[in-house]
This record gives sequence, structure tokens and C-alpha cells, in this order.
Amino acid sequence: MKTIDVDEELYRYIASHTQHIGESASDILRRMLNFKPGQPVQAKKLNHEPLEQQAAQVISTPVVAQNPVRVIRELLLSDAYAEKSKAIDRFMLILSTLYGLDNNCFASATESMHGRTRIYFAGDEQTLLAAGKQSKPRHIPGTPYWVITNTNTNRKRSMVDAIMQEMQFPANVIEKVSNTI
Repeated sequence: MKTIDVDEELYRYIASHTQHIGESASDILRRMLNFKPGQPVQAKKLNHEPLEQQAAQVISTPVVAQNPVRVIRELLLSDAYAEKSKAIDRFMLILSTLYGLDNNCFASATESMHGRTRIYFAGDEQTLLAAGKQSKPRHIPGTPYWVITNTNTNRKRSMVDAIMQEMQFPANVIEKVSNTI
């Protein structure tokens, strides 16, 4: 068995195609690629056409809408999520996933979210630092957003709750997600 490195986004994509608990990455990839065990590997020829010609040949394919509830449930069952031992890491992964599901809804939910004296989300680190020097802003991976991280776990849960409510997730899913942070 060989080991390969994949980025977090690709790992989450592969993990989202898990059909049962314990299914290996090899099994998932074989199913996704329709590759049977023992099947001979055929190397494909690389296309060396200039990018302009390739772009002209691209046919737009319809984007298949993701089922947000399914994506969140698969995230909670994923190895990537289970490996996160700290609440802040789970919090960041949830925020990143929510943004990926509906960036416009995420944006509207975070715009109005703030405390009495603090801003929780911003498009840059300086805005959060200006609202509080000890806010420990962190960039949310895969998004243009930053979030303060020196809040307690209950505050992190309430932020996720508010975003998920704005995104119209069912109450039971919101509760499950909050309880895992």
C-alpha cells in the first residue's frame, strides 16, 4: 500500500463519497473512477494544446447542487473531522464547510453577527484586531473570511448555530453539529 498526500479540500471531497463507515480511501476512489481490482492501468496522453484552445473546447456542465444536510452529516462522520482534537479546529472546519455550501448565505449570516463590543467575522485580520487586540483572529480555510478565536466553546457553538439557522438547517442537525464542537 502506497501513501499519498492530498490537500484538505480534496480529502473532504473523497470522504464525502463514503458509503459506509470503515470504507477505505482506495475503495472510494475505485468506485468513483469505476476502476476494478486487477484492471490494467492505461496511461493517458497529455494534451499539449495551448490553454486558449483548450478553454475554447470546454463545454459548461451543470453544477449539481449538494444536499447541505448530507454534506454536514458526512463531515461529522469523516476521519478529517474525527482527527481534530481541539474545539477550535472543529469550529474552523465547520465554518469552512458551511461557506462552501452557500457562500452568499454564509456572508449574510456573518455580516450581522457581533457582540456588544466585538466583531466576530471580517474580511481581513486588521478589522478584527481593531475591534480587540486579544481576539486572536484566524483565517477560515477556503474562504475570504477571518474569525476571532479567543471566545469560549459555548460562544463558538452559538456562532455556528446562528449561521446554520440562517442557512435554514434543521434544528436536529444544528444541535448535532454544536454538540461536536
